[in-house]
Amino acid sequence: MSNLKELCSGLPLDPMPSNRGRDPSVPHAPVRTPNLTPEEERLALRNVLRYFPPSHHNILAAEFAQELRQYGHIYMYRFCPLIHMRAYPIDQYPCRTRQAASIMLMIMNNLDHAVAQFPQELVTYGGNGQVFSNWAQFRLVMYYLSEMTEEQTLVMYSGHPAGLFPSLPSSPRAIITNGMVIPNYSSREQYEKMFALGVSMYGQMTAGSYCYIGPQGIVHGTMLTVLNAGRRYLGSDDLRGRVLVTSGLGGMSGAQAKAAVIAGCVGVIAEVDEVPLRKRHEQGWLMEVTSDIEHCIQRISTCVFTLCDLSDRPSDFVFYREAKRSKTPLSLGYHGNIVDLWERLLTEYERTGELLVDLGSDQTSLHNPFSGGYYPAQLSLHQANQLMATDPARFKTMVHESLCRQVAAINKLSEAGMFFWDYGNAFLLEAQRAGAEVEKEGGGATEFRYPSYVQHIMGDIFSLGFGPFRWVCTSGDPRDLTLTDDIAATVLEEISANVTERVRQQYNDNIRWIREAGKHSLVVGSQARILYSDQKGRVCIALAINQAIADRRAPVVISRDHHDVSGTDSPFRETSNVYDGSAFCADMAVQNFVGDAFRGATWVSLHNGGGVGWGEVMNGGFGLLLDGTEEAAKRASLMLNWDVSNGVARRCWSGNSNAYETIQRTMEEQRQLRVTMPYPVQDEDVLDRALQG
Repeated sequence: MSNLKELCSGLPLDPMPSNRGRDPSVPHAPVRTPNLTPEEERLALRNVLRYFPPSHHNILAAEFAQELRQYGHIYMYRFCPLIHMRAYPIDQYPCRTRQAASIMLMIMNNLDHAVAQFPQELVTYGGNGQVFSNWAQFRLVMYYLSEMTEEQTLVMYSGHPAGLFPSLPSSPRAIITNGMVIPNYSSREQYEKMFALGVSMYGQMTAGSYCYIGPQGIVHGTMLTVLNAGRRYLGSDDLRGRVLVTSGLGGMSGAQAKAAVIAGCVGVIAEVDEVPLRKRHEQGWLMEVTSDIEHCIQRISTCVFTLCDLSDRPSDFVFYREAKRSKTPLSLGYHGNIVDLWERLLTEYERTGELLVDLGSDQTSLHNPFSGGYYPAQLSLHQANQLMATDPARFKTMVHESLCRQVAAINKLSEAGMFFWDYGNAFLLEAQRAGAEVEKEGGGATEFRYPSYVQHIMGDIFSLGFGPFRWVCTSGDPRDLTLTDDIAATVLEEISANVTERVRQQYNDNIRWIREAGKHSLVVGSQARILYSDQKGRVCIALAINQAIADRRAPVVISRDHHDVSGTDSPFRETSNVYDGSAFCADMAVQNFVGDAFRGATWVSLHNGGGVGWGEVMNGGFGLLLDGTEEAAKRASLMLNWDVSNGVARRCWSGNSNAYETIQRTMEEQRQLRVTMPYPVQDEDVLDRALQG
């Protein structure tokens, strides 16, 4: 408790803590290359010194200048706290209101060393998903939150706390914006400069909105994606013995191994960095690890050396998949480059005729391809990190060459019968920019040779109103999480008895998930849970949990990923199945942010970037504290209904039939809801005649 009080006392200036520099025991972000001019370097220094009185400038200026030139950004390592960073129980935070304490808890969870990708650089996931730009911002935010009353709102400008401003008790306690750059200047190059100058920040989705819950947040979404991919591509939701090959074991992508096993299949995930790979293995998320590509192939497929009964090819052997034969789920981490693995799988197919992979995807951080999000196959990890810092242009060329090799192998395996999809990480977009063969003949601006998982899999789920609802038990007590799991499962079981068959399938998937979630060691950091639910399910679960809190349980924070029905406008991911020309419009995300704010959210956020990169997407998120009061129940009901209906209405207007039916049913249940419904053009000849005339 005393450590938390000290942490919340503002910037420690008298005396200042000693400068310990980078901690060698934790992973660190790659060196950035903002290419600042001498005048821009002066401006970057001047900007960060604003946080400190002039009496400290002489010491800090030299120190910060060294950080800028050595790492490409000023993180202020001197002010990185020594406290064990984690989600402490809510009652331990020195605050005047529990709403502020809930935000502090979520911030510290985002920076927990077990959760964060690069904790000392304040990066939660995705290679550059920042919570704050520097440690002075973190300390000031914690101070402001400790002083905040329920008639104040903390205003956040891209990591910078503008301050506490008078507001109403019904107002959000924090308003967060990240990367709100004028559109013509929202480019990668400008981002690197603006971040180095300390004037803008890439908050990813749930990093800069303080809502990340560890890789569990995407385990469930990945499991649903794999299950529904099996239904669509393989004609079955029984994936035992089926093989999924993909890449990435960092923050978000680290969920793939666990999700593959829960879905019942064999998951093989390549990762170039041994640190996150070992981390996932130690956490139990990976069952096995190998750096031997031949062992990797043998583990998927063992030669049984049984002669085929083929008179014209008597010397051929039958190749059986070991895991497929036994139908035992497996998660295998390959310490190596995904390009090498794809090319080795292709060689095996060309040599034996055996296609070892059923489903394929990629989850490297290609929204950030030239600063550590993607490592080219031609270089080791160490060589790549050196080259991206010393010769960025050459590094970019090698990334493009590697992407072309990767796509070439994927194309040939796909022609042989593998089903590949884009996981919304900008893989196909960057491959197209690299010159790889991913074009779709006659396709629109958001279409490629392979579908995005939203276009083929999750888009229909979003249009039914289902998305990643989540909650955090602020007590830190696993027993509270078990209780909320049971509440959620019971609620969904009751609702699922009176829904359509398509909706029931989604409910059943999520009931199965939540009933088994406690068995899979999913908690990393805070005692959190996620499931996919529609509007009715989210409201009913929130109200049921709030009632349990009223019966003397600790408060719960509810939230969601921005990757949801209404939260994100992203033409190459969340809205890639919007075909009325509005996929590149961001009204939905902005309206979502504003609407959540005045309907009762405890905090709201709006970001440029997230998932597919800076300048490619707008997304909004929220957090809401359930404290057992009638006021909390009212806020949850009003805000969650809007939070889903906003997106379903937009998808309905774009022509999605699932969304049309969903919003119609919702209007029947909620008499105050009135949505403008589209009239379809039933006779296409009408358009032809009009245009010809």
